[in-house]
Amino acid sequence: MTQKTSVIGFPRIGKNRELKFASEKYFKKEISADELEKIAADLRAYGWKKQADTGISFIPSNDFSFYDNMLDTAFLLGALPARYKALGLSPLETYFAAAHGYQGKAGDVKALPMKKWFNTNYHYIVPELSDDMKLAVSTQNKALSEFKEAKSLGIQTIPSLIGPYTFLHLATYTGSKKALDFAGSAAAAYLELAKSLSEAGAEWISLAEPALVFDISSKEKDLFISIYKELISKLHTEAKIKISLQTYFGDIRDVYKEVCELGFDAIGLDFIEGKKSLELVKTGFPQNTLLLAGIINGKNIWRADYQNKINLLEEIKKTVAEENIVLGTSCSLLHVPYTTASEETLTADILEYFSFAEEKIQELKELASSDPAALQANKKLFAKQRVAKDETVQNSLAKITEADFVRKPDFAERERIQHETFRLPLFPTTTIGSFPQTKEVRANRAAFKKGTITREQYVEFNQKKITECIKLQEELGLDVLVHGEFERNDMVEYFGSQLNGYLFTQNAWVQSYGTRCVKPPVVWGDVSRNKPMTVEWSVYAQSQTKKIMKGMLTGPVTILNWSFPREDISLKEQTQQIALAIREEVLDLEKNGIKIIQIDEAALREKLPLRRSDWHKEYLDWAIPAFRLVHSKVRPETQIHTHMCYSEFNDIIRDIDAMDADVITFEASRADLKILDALKEANFKTEVGPGVYDIHSARVPSVEEITEALKKMLTKVSKEKLWVNPDCGLKTRGEEETVASLKNLVAAAKILREGK
Repeated sequence: MTQKTSVIGFPRIGKNRELKFASEKYFKKEISADELEKIAADLRAYGWKKQADTGISFIPSNDFSFYDNMLDTAFLLGALPARYKALGLSPLETYFAAAHGYQGKAGDVKALPMKKWFNTNYHYIVPELSDDMKLAVSTQNKALSEFKEAKSLGIQTIPSLIGPYTFLHLATYTGSKKALDFAGSAAAAYLELAKSLSEAGAEWISLAEPALVFDISSKEKDLFISIYKELISKLHTEAKIKISLQTYFGDIRDVYKEVCELGFDAIGLDFIEGKKSLELVKTGFPQNTLLLAGIINGKNIWRADYQNKINLLEEIKKTVAEENIVLGTSCSLLHVPYTTASEETLTADILEYFSFAEEKIQELKELASSDPAALQANKKLFAKQRVAKDETVQNSLAKITEADFVRKPDFAERERIQHETFRLPLFPTTTIGSFPQTKEVRANRAAFKKGTITREQYVEFNQKKITECIKLQEELGLDVLVHGEFERNDMVEYFGSQLNGYLFTQNAWVQSYGTRCVKPPVVWGDVSRNKPMTVEWSVYAQSQTKKIMKGMLTGPVTILNWSFPREDISLKEQTQQIALAIREEVLDLEKNGIKIIQIDEAALREKLPLRRSDWHKEYLDWAIPAFRLVHSKVRPETQIHTHMCYSEFNDIIRDIDAMDADVITFEASRADLKILDALKEANFKTEVGPGVYDIHSARVPSVEEITEALKKMLTKVSKEKLWVNPDCGLKTRGEEETVASLKNLVAAAKILREGK
C-alpha cells in the first residue's frame, strides 16, 4: 500500500532567487506591482506543480509570501497599525512599509519588529495589536486567492495558515488588551475565512501552531483550548471543512492530551526535533484521525536514512493504523534550498549525500511506496564511510582543559586597563563591521572567483575601497573604525571557505528574511584552520589610520548555527572544532597589532532549545564556553567585542554576560530598546552598545531620534559603559543613506558628551 504524503511548506524565493531580485527592482520602481505579482505567480505554480508531479497527497497553498507569513496573517486579519494605513499607499506598498519601514512623501514610519522564527535563521515580522483593533478577514484575502490560483492550475491544495494561538502568542500588545481579549474575534475571523475557502472548494484547512512546542503554562493552555473548543465544531458544521493542526520544531507534550481530545481531523507531529513525539503517540492517538508524521528533516540537507525511518514508522504503527499515517516533512521546506540539480561544481559522490527541497519530496514518495530499488540504493549509501576523522583535530580537542575557558585577569581589571590604553571618549562610536557592498564590490569579488582578474588586481581594488572607507569614517568622526569587509560575501561563508572540513554549494540559497538570502556552507568533516583568514586585511586597514581598527571575525556558535551541520557527531564537538580554529585567528590578529577584535555571535540565541528546561544542559553549557575558548588566551589590553541581533536576549542576559567579552553590541532599535531593563536588572558588567537605528530599513534616523534613544539608554546603563552604534552591519544599505545615518549617529554622541 502506498501511503499518503504531506508537505508543510515549499521554498518561495525561486531556484535562482527570482523573488529577491524582482522585489528589489520593485522597490527601485524598475518594475510594476503587476510584474512583481506575475513573477510571484510563476514561483507558486512551480512549487505546486513540482509537488503534484511527485505525487504529494497534501500540497499546501498560502505558504508563499513576499516577506513573511506572520506579516501576511496580520494583514489577512486586519491587524495593521494605524500609522501604516495613514500613509495612504497601495496594499502592496503598505505591506512593504510594515516590513522594512517607509520614508517618503507619504510619511516616515519605522518597520514592525523582526525576530528569529523559533530556532531557525529565518526571521518573522512581529504583529502589533492595539486595543482599538478588531480582528476580521481583510478584503485582501491572500489565502483564498492563492487557493483559487492553484485550483485554476488543476491542483487541489490545503490552504495553510499560521494558527490563531501562535499568532496571538507571538504578537506584541500596545494597550491593556492581551491575547485572551482577542481570542474571540480571532476565532470568528478564522471561521469566516474557512467558510470562504470551503465555498471555493477547499476540503481541508491547515492551521500551524508551532507555539505549542514551547513550555506551555496553564494560562496558555486555557487560551489554546478557549480558541479551539468551539472553533473546531463550527468549522465542521458551518464551514463544512476538515481541520489539520500542524506543529513543528519540537513536541507538544504539554497539550498532547488536549489536542487529541479536541476533534481535529489530522494532527501533524515533528518526529525529528520532537524528542517525545513517539513516546506521546504511544500513549494513544485518536481513531479516525490522520497523523501527519514529520519524519523527513525540513531543516538540514542530508539524505534520510530510510531504514531508520522505516523502523520509526513500525513503532508508530503499533498505535496508529497504517492507513491513518501520512508521511511528511518535519517543518516547512523553506529552510532548505530548492534542489541539488542546480549544483554544477560538486561531484556526484558528494551530492548523493544531499537532499534539498525537491529531493526531500522525492524521499517522501520513495518511502511511501516502499520502492525496492530506492530502498536498496539508500542502504548502500549509508553503508559507506562518508568522511574520516582528522587526527590532528581530535588531538587538539583532547588537550582542552578548564583553563582554556577562563580569561585572566577578571573583567573589572581588564576594563580599567583598556580604558587607560585606549582613552576613548564617553559614548565611543563605531559600526558593527560591514559597509555597503556596491555592484563594483560584488563584481570585483565575482571576477576574482571566476579567474578573470589576478589576485593582485583583486587585492588592489579592495585596498582602495578600505582606504576610502577609513577616510569616510574619519571624516564622519567615528572613534573605532572597521575596514568595511569588502572581501567578504557572507559572515559565515567567508570563514568556512578558508577552513578545512567545509563544503560550498553553488546555488543552495535559503531565505533569511524578506529579500535577504543566505547560502549556508556545509560541515563535511573535522574543521581546522590552515592559514590566517583576515590578518592581511586588518593589518592593511590599521596601517591607513592612527585610530583603532577592529579586527572582524565570526564566532564558532554562529558559524555552526548558520551552516548545515553534520549529523554524525554532536553540535558541541563541531563548535569546539571551529572555536579552536577561530582562536588561532584571534591570536594572530593580536600578534599583528590589532587591539580590538570583534567576534560576532549573531546567532547565539538561535539554537537555544525551545523548552527552558533544556537550555543549559543541551546548549548553553557548551555554547557559552565555546566563545570563551576563542578569546581566553588574549592579553588584558586586547579588547574583545561581540555582536548579537534579532533574537530575544532578555531571558539569557546573565549567560551572555558570562561570555566574558569586554563589549557587546545588540540589535535593539526594532525592539524599542526593551533589552535595557534586562541589562539593568542583571547588573550587566560588560560594556554595551544597544543599536540606535535599524539598518534593515532605508530610512535615515534624525539626530533627535538617536539622541532620545541614547538618553533612554542612560537611564539603564552607566555612561562609562555605553557605546553608540547601528544595530547591525551596513552591508545591504545604500551609500547615501549610510553616510547620512552615521553622520547623525556621531552628532548625537557629541550632544551627549557635551551634556546637552
